[in-house]
Amino acid sequence: MNSDATALAGAIADKKVSAGEAMQASLDACSGAKALGAIGYVSAQMGMTEARAFDAKPSGKLLPFGGVPLLVKDLGGPFKGLPVAAGSASLSRDDKTPDSELASRFRSSGFCPFGMTTVPEFGLSLATEPSIGPLCRNPLAPHLSPGGSSGGSAAAVAAGIVSIAHATDAGGSIRVPAACCGLVGLKPSRGAIPGGPSFSNHLGGIASEFGICRSVRDAAKLFAALSGEAHGPSSTPVPVNEMPANLRIGVLKTTGQTYPTSESHIQTVENAAQAITADGHQRIDISWSKIEPLATISAQAFASIVCVNLANIFDATALDPTQVEPISQAAIERGSAQAAPELWAHLNSMVHVSYEMWQLFEKVDCILMPMLSEPPKPIGSFPTNHSNIDEHFDRMIAFSPTACIANISGFPAITLAFDKDENSLPIPVQLLAPIGCEPLLFALAARLEAEQRWVHKFPVAGLDR
Repeated sequence: MNSDATALAGAIADKKVSAGEAMQASLDACSGAKALGAIGYVSAQMGMTEARAFDAKPSGKLLPFGGVPLLVKDLGGPFKGLPVAAGSASLSRDDKTPDSELASRFRSSGFCPFGMTTVPEFGLSLATEPSIGPLCRNPLAPHLSPGGSSGGSAAAVAAGIVSIAHATDAGGSIRVPAACCGLVGLKPSRGAIPGGPSFSNHLGGIASEFGICRSVRDAAKLFAALSGEAHGPSSTPVPVNEMPANLRIGVLKTTGQTYPTSESHIQTVENAAQAITADGHQRIDISWSKIEPLATISAQAFASIVCVNLANIFDATALDPTQVEPISQAAIERGSAQAAPELWAHLNSMVHVSYEMWQLFEKVDCILMPMLSEPPKPIGSFPTNHSNIDEHFDRMIAFSPTACIANISGFPAITLAFDKDENSLPIPVQLLAPIGCEPLLFALAARLEAEQRWVHKFPVAGLDR
């Protein structure tokens, strides 16, 4: 845990390294890792200006992430000076957009943003291989994908280019790449993180913005810095800070899945359950039959909402759909053709999923489950050069069958690597809890992290000297 953002902020506060030196180390790491494909846009001038300004502030060391370099996902935000293209040739980078409320909170926490991470076009994939480039690889094994759509953020953090990167999650897009790269990924409760003044990326409430981290303590500290008192369509959840000593841990049994989960991933959930229940917590098994209908409804609602959202963006802005990848064109066509009653049925199903999850949480305090069904996929496993949108969504659901439940229900979920396989690749687990129960997720994730079954391969730039 000594190679994370907390450690880097501590080193800067103790004057073991300056913010300027940390920024230069990240810039050098960017230049040295071009083959990784994690970075889509860099402004060295912006980064050094931000870092030097921090070094000139005597009170800066009091900030939780004082002087820490930050990379921003090329989707969401926006952050002033970092022009969003969403991985697409159809959008021109416009650097005149002001900070969002969330971007202001990142800066107020001491972060120094300097570039943008690679995303699949419009975030429509669980791989990060946009046709405009660069193709993003997993730093743990370059022939594998880092996941998506926050794959560039995950690759950059896993490689140590930065210690934390901004990310978004509408259908697993924080958690899947974090899982592929051995990192910590939180999808916060709906309404916990500010989304204003523009809510166009929030997809009817299913998308959340946060970050991808190298440690649970970083995730908890980042959540404290970014969450609460948000102005927007979703109210801020009231955090549940006092947790019972004797928790009821629901353990999802994946027997009977339409998309089978590998034995190693199933066993890792079992090992994690044993570690938690060894502290005196109660185990309650949950059959897949309880979750499968909600997973199916969630995946269908996700597909409907993202297609309609993309079609609306192109219609409202008069963008040229012929400039986008075939799978994006198919999504736009699907969204344009969708009738209002069909969309309304999917939106209404979000309420159903949330209600059923609350019913389930009457019996358990959290649910432990696999995050992925198998190890990280090879490059090219999620092609976007075709128009079979059903096949594309089906591939993504098969890779992470339960990812969309947290987005559709609004509940928080966290993933972390708990073990490693015979190829030294991380095997992740996911914890899901009721709205407002991020503190519970952090406590349980920290308990699993303390087992130290997974150790980061690369140090953080600025701490590797």
